[in-house]
Amino acid sequence: MTTRYRPEVFAHRGGADALPEHTLGAYLRALDEGADGVECDVRLTRDGHLVCVHDSKLDRTSDGRGRVSTKTLAELDALNFGSWHPGYPADAALPDLSRLLTLERLLETLRSSGRPVKLLIETKHPSRYGAEVERRLIALLRYYGLAEPKPDDDLQITVMSFAALALRRVRAQAPNLPTVYLMEMTPPGVSRGRLPFGARTGGPGVELIRAKPGLLPAIKAAGHRTFVWTVNEPEDLRLVLEHRVDGVITDRPRFVLDQLAQM
Repeated sequence: MTTRYRPEVFAHRGGADALPEHTLGAYLRALDEGADGVECDVRLTRDGHLVCVHDSKLDRTSDGRGRVSTKTLAELDALNFGSWHPGYPADAALPDLSRLLTLERLLETLRSSGRPVKLLIETKHPSRYGAEVERRLIALLRYYGLAEPKPDDDLQITVMSFAALALRRVRAQAPNLPTVYLMEMTPPGVSRGRLPFGARTGGPGVELIRAKPGLLPAIKAAGHRTFVWTVNEPEDLRLVLEHRVDGVITDRPRFVLDQLAQM
C-alpha cells in the first residue's frame, strides 16, 4: 500500500499573518489550528537572555526603538510587541498578543501543550555576541532536556540558520540535534546538493526554488531533507508539493492545512 504524501506544516513566527508575530497568542493559535510545529527566531539581549524577535531593531514590531542586543530583558519586557499588527484588538490589552516572548517561555508553553509539537529555532546572525548565541541556546536546551532528541519526547527541536558557521557550532555542542541550512541564494556546491558541514536539511526560500528549479531535486538526491519558506500563496504551495518537500514553513498554517486536507 502506498503511503499518502503529506509534508509537515510549521507556523512561521507563530503564524504571522493572522496575529502579531512571535507573540504567545500567535503560537497558541497555531497549535489550535493543528500545525505540526512552529518556528521562531532568537536573539540575545544585553543581559544574556534569548528572546523571540526577528529584526535586529525594535522599530517594526514594537513601540520601542534601538537594537534588541543593546536592551536588557526588563527593558524589552516593558514594550508592546503587538499593537502594530492589523490583527491586534484595538479595544483590549491582551498580554498574549503584546508581550515580549522569551524562548524559555515558549519552550515551557509547547511542552505543556498536551500534544506532540516540533519547534524550529533560527539563530539570527550577524550578532555582536557571535558564538555566544549558540552556546546559550544549547545550554538552555540542555536545561530542558531537549539537546539530545528522544523519540518519545512530545517536543522536538531543530536549529536553523543562514550562517553555516552557526550550524557547525550547534553540531559541535549537540551532535544529534537536527539542523537546517537556510538559503536565499545558492552558495558554491549547494546547487549540486551539497550542504555545509553540520547541516542535515536544506531550507531554501520559495523564490529561490523558482529561480533554481534544479535545487530541490539536487538536495534530495544527495540524501537530505527539504524545508521551504515562506509558503503563503496557492501557487507557492502547489510548487513545493510538486517537489514533495518534507516541511512547509508558512505564515498561514490554517490555509496550508486546509489545502492539504483536500488532497
